Amino acid sequence: MLKPLPDYPWESMAPFAELARRHADGIVDLSIGSPVDPTPAVIRDALAAATDAHAYPLTVGTPALRQAIVDWFERRRGVTGLTERNVLPTIGSKELVALLPFMLGVSEGDVVVHPRAAYPTYAIGAALAGAEALASDDPAEWPEGTKLVWLNSPGNPDGRVLTVEALQAAVARARELGAVIVSDECYAELGWDAPWSDERIPSILDPRVIGQNRRGTLAIYSLSKQSNMAGYRAAFVAGCGDIVAQLTTVRKHAGLMVPAPLQEAMVAALADDDHVDHQRELYRARRAVLLPAVRAAGFRVDASEAGLYLWATEGRDAWESIDRLARLGILAGPGHFYGDIYPEHVRFSLTATDERIAAAAERLSVH
Repeated sequence: MLKPLPDYPWESMAPFAELARRHADGIVDLSIGSPVDPTPAVIRDALAAATDAHAYPLTVGTPALRQAIVDWFERRRGVTGLTERNVLPTIGSKELVALLPFMLGVSEGDVVVHPRAAYPTYAIGAALAGAEALASDDPAEWPEGTKLVWLNSPGNPDGRVLTVEALQAAVARARELGAVIVSDECYAELGWDAPWSDERIPSILDPRVIGQNRRGTLAIYSLSKQSNMAGYRAAFVAGCGDIVAQLTTVRKHAGLMVPAPLQEAMVAALADDDHVDHQRELYRARRAVLLPAVRAAGFRVDASEAGLYLWATEGRDAWESIDRLARLGILAGPGHFYGDIYPEHVRFSLTATDERIAAAAERLSVH
């Protein structure tokens, strides 16, 4: 039976957004991680050239797209041994996160584990399947009856990166439980603090984690962040071939397929590394402006070693911090939206223009 779903949390931000908009220089919206920079021309050109899409697209993706995903995993993530049967494009990553428990047959009485500081759709997906959601970062706490484990590295909202050793421990426990383990890795190209400023952020499919045994293991990735393709809804899943086949069957029956022009755009995005490197440097520069300003305004920044966010607290309820920031014309996200464990944290997004990031830093400096 479908459990009652909570109201969409961001609707409660409306009064604070209105307050922030009253600032003489306008609002600085750092609440939602939606890209503001242009989609690279190489991607838009590929999309435009593929608009004669008279036939139904393939649910599994074109051979060119599947090969591009395989090649990208090896080149950018150090994941070897994948074939076309190990990958599947999806209509953005959020629909996959929300529907994955259902597609895997998770049901009432089962447990879905997710991080303590968590993207809320992990718990929503459990609710849609009638399962129980458990917030835990410690594999030793994961109970019998766990059917699905979500990891998120780098994390949203906290920017925490899981090491190879942490991933190994998580995979080992999931296999003891007979659970599928899925790593949401959508921010993996955005490493900031050492060692991730110089080293590749590890994937759960990295041979150092699982060797070549992909049983029960999946990784999810989105092009929204690295390629400014949020509006394209372009993502993919990779890993255990048997699970990919199961997901493919469900998606064929449900008609879940990435539109053909978008598949061509994904091929172009995955083949071009230059635009990813350029976008990373834009975010690095914005972070270098915002991070010291947030600290100077009295916030402690926790984790935030990678990804698109600063996870910060000034030691009081997040709603009080949100109100204080809104009076400065700045909109952030309250920790309450990411579980019950961090009620004093707020999330600042780096997805604003250089000018707006500079405006936020100036406002925080005169708090």
